[in-house]
Amino acid sequence: MELTTEMMWVLGFLAFTIFLFVSEIVRVDVAAILIMVLLGLTTVVPFVPALVDPNTLFDGFASNAVMSIIAVMIIGAGLDKTGLMGTVATQILRFGGSTEKRIIPLVSGTVGIISSFMQNVGAAALFLPVVSRISARTGLSLSRLLMPMGFCAILGGTVTLIGSSPLILLNDLIATSNLTLTAAGLPPMESFGLFSVTPIGLALLLTGIIYFVFAGKYVLPSLKGKDLTRSESTVDYLNRVYGLSFRINELHVPAESPIVGKTLEDIEHQYRIRIVAVYWRDQVYLAPGGLGRDFEISSGAVLGILASHEALESFAAINRLEISPDIEVLVGALTPTRAGIAEIVIPPSSQKVGKSCRDIWMRKTYGVSVLAIHRQGETVREGQGVRDIPLQGGDTLVCHVAWDQLARLEHDRDFVIVTTEYPHEELRPHKVNAALTFFLIALGMILFTDVRLSIALLTGAMGMIVTGVLSIDEAYQAVSWKTVFLLASLIPLGAAVELSGTAEWIAVHTLELVGNDVSPLMLQAVLAVLATAFTLVMSNVGATVLLVPLAVNIALQASAAGIEGINPAVFALTVAIATSNSFLIPTHQVNALIMGPAGYKVKDFLRAGSIMTVLFLVVMLLTMQLIF
Repeated sequence: MELTTEMMWVLGFLAFTIFLFVSEIVRVDVAAILIMVLLGLTTVVPFVPALVDPNTLFDGFASNAVMSIIAVMIIGAGLDKTGLMGTVATQILRFGGSTEKRIIPLVSGTVGIISSFMQNVGAAALFLPVVSRISARTGLSLSRLLMPMGFCAILGGTVTLIGSSPLILLNDLIATSNLTLTAAGLPPMESFGLFSVTPIGLALLLTGIIYFVFAGKYVLPSLKGKDLTRSESTVDYLNRVYGLSFRINELHVPAESPIVGKTLEDIEHQYRIRIVAVYWRDQVYLAPGGLGRDFEISSGAVLGILASHEALESFAAINRLEISPDIEVLVGALTPTRAGIAEIVIPPSSQKVGKSCRDIWMRKTYGVSVLAIHRQGETVREGQGVRDIPLQGGDTLVCHVAWDQLARLEHDRDFVIVTTEYPHEELRPHKVNAALTFFLIALGMILFTDVRLSIALLTGAMGMIVTGVLSIDEAYQAVSWKTVFLLASLIPLGAAVELSGTAEWIAVHTLELVGNDVSPLMLQAVLAVLATAFTLVMSNVGATVLLVPLAVNIALQASAAGIEGINPAVFALTVAIATSNSFLIPTHQVNALIMGPAGYKVKDFLRAGSIMTVLFLVVMLLTMQLIF
């Protein structure tokens, strides 16, 4: 089979896509949109062959896979809005007791099952505060609970066909490949059902649970700095975990004070303090809105200061400020029932990644006064440029915030709130019956009717919106548009790889390298290892889009070469499942999410993830041989 000009252009696009994903010059969703636009431009640029049909370039946004993912996210948010996660945590504590060997299988098994019906990073984000609460009540180290939970959230995505983006995308990619098969006079592949992968996923999930129950004491880190105990005060906890000794004090500003006329920006960095409230002329100024780094201090103001004892004494002495023995003027704003210290994690999908607290005016916009950023075992504090550091996925922000603002942030997908034990309004437990009813309706339509997956799931999502489980605005907020654009924008590239014959060309030369006497199991193993390697350096969606057409064509070429027992659909499924084998390094969104709160380092993932990676490959391949 000869390499055509069209194939060379497609290979160039593939290489450029992989480069963008690996180098992270731009965000992965931006990279995907850029590739889609460039593919569209091939239809009008002279001397470049048209690689896609311009009339179908944006069909990915209306694809079954994309609409299914949107609906799954909304359904997951609806179930969370009813407060089911708090109930789950209570039940786990009730039956799990306080021993690690009982808590780990209960937590990991529960998040795995939940992850099989929603995006795994969403399930992990929901369970992060649950596990934090369990850790606080039992005294178990958070570092020994979060990694099993995170790994099993990833594994749970393989239990059903709607558990992860690659599996949701699988049937659409099979449909694209069927166009090539039909044109060649070959029978089309059958699509997979909702529970076609369940035996494989359950075997993988059970493997993960057993692995951590029996090997956890050898592979899980014991980070004492992250232990939470019920008897420990917030101040002591912050001091031990992050090296912070902040306390709240009230200071009065006389007319002769040098800070009169200065802004918070001028003061805070120099003196290593945080001003969280100001009283002046019978008005209390708080964030958001009323208090930002550009706020000027006036004579006669009363400041609510958060600082260590040493920093406070120094600040007051230098600037001739009077320290009140008690909080009196600002008591309404700073009482523990109104505000306090919270831990907030930046998820990898957050729009705030790459921006600093200064860039996004964190205090003025969100009401969050950041005291420290904890990243990969290191803590950056006030006075060390904490507001100028670009945020990364997995960062833990230690901050002072009003509880009503923290409750609002729980609905913002740019933040994951770890602190759960604070006074805030309950969610909508009275809507739990409606949420469960429409979830079961959607599930029943998938199982017992021929309705398309996207329509069935959107029925459940719209049911939750109509019955008030979620408002339409909350539904929009529940959708990770980054994932939607990433997936929809890569679909044209996958079609170009398939329809141009590029996948077939790669498959032919791959078989020439491995030989024609190789077994189907060995070919599947090669594809699984290749998918695992790809998903460690790029998104699992990108790996799936690129490798499924290749897997199908390798299967077809192997069959043509006389190798028996080849099923192209099973080869495609091998890739879609293997892209969840992402445990070695914290590149997967779930791993990045749990890294900060638990204080993990890369070596912790290498130690526990290396064994899990091998177990995943072995169990997946053996289970697939038994089933298919």
